[in-house]
Amino acid sequence: MFYHIKELQYNAKPERPDVFMAKYIQELIGGQFGEMSVAMQYLFQGWSVRGNGKYKDLLMDTGAEELAHIEMLATMVARLLDGAPVGDQAMAAQDPIIGAILGGMNVQHAIVSGLGAMPADSVGNRWKAEYIIASGNLLADFRANLNAESQGRLQAVRIYEMTTDPGVKDMLSWLIARDRMHQNQWLAAIQELECKENVVVPSTFPRHLEKQEVSYTLFNLSAGNESAAGRWANGPSIDGEGVFQYVENPVPLAPKPKLRPAPPYIHDTPPAVLKDMPNAGSIPPSMY
Repeated sequence: MFYHIKELQYNAKPERPDVFMAKYIQELIGGQFGEMSVAMQYLFQGWSVRGNGKYKDLLMDTGAEELAHIEMLATMVARLLDGAPVGDQAMAAQDPIIGAILGGMNVQHAIVSGLGAMPADSVGNRWKAEYIIASGNLLADFRANLNAESQGRLQAVRIYEMTTDPGVKDMLSWLIARDRMHQNQWLAAIQELECKENVVVPSTFPRHLEKQEVSYTLFNLSAGNESAAGRWANGPSIDGEGVFQYVENPVPLAPKPKLRPAPPYIHDTPPAVLKDMPNAGSIPPSMY
């Protein structure tokens, strides 16, 4: 059961209207790494945990908080749009300042949402459920959560640098701090699970079923060999189950593939045409 209270978790009040900032903040609401994504991600991960306990409780705590962050950001967008100069372009053209504002405004804020926030990113793309990850494997999911919080905090910091409004900065400062906490909590949870399971996901797949001779090999498959100097190329593996090795000149382990022609009813390009492709003049006119 969810229960909503009317108070905000933290202040969301700008000093003045700013249609540009309202547009930018949409990214923190409905972008790939916005609050809608992390809220749904944590809640679905929590709902999928089979049984109760500290991991499920952590997910539900954080998912609920992210819902509160959506409300804060939506309130900020609405207030940034209060008094926004929305009018005809002829009138705007007479005032360069208003014209500039209208030129950068998300017009959907005026046309679609009635000067309110939307479940969309900063360029109007609607939020998609494809953004969220909930696999049922907590170690894999917590790593995805760490990435989401890292990207989200990075974007919040960048938007913080784009505004001079004290009220907007104050709210973003709160969100940036909460993202620090969330990165730390997922790191702590990851480390705890790694101590229990090891670092490779999933930990339950039998090792004898994988090709162990290449389980710890880095192949040099690009120009240069600087990657050989990394921790990942020499010494004990991170999972403690092997030794890293670096292969300077990897060789193919299988011959060049030869695919049989598709059956006629598929109507692929005829093999004879493919064979003659380098010489366009050899293709009969009827084949063009």
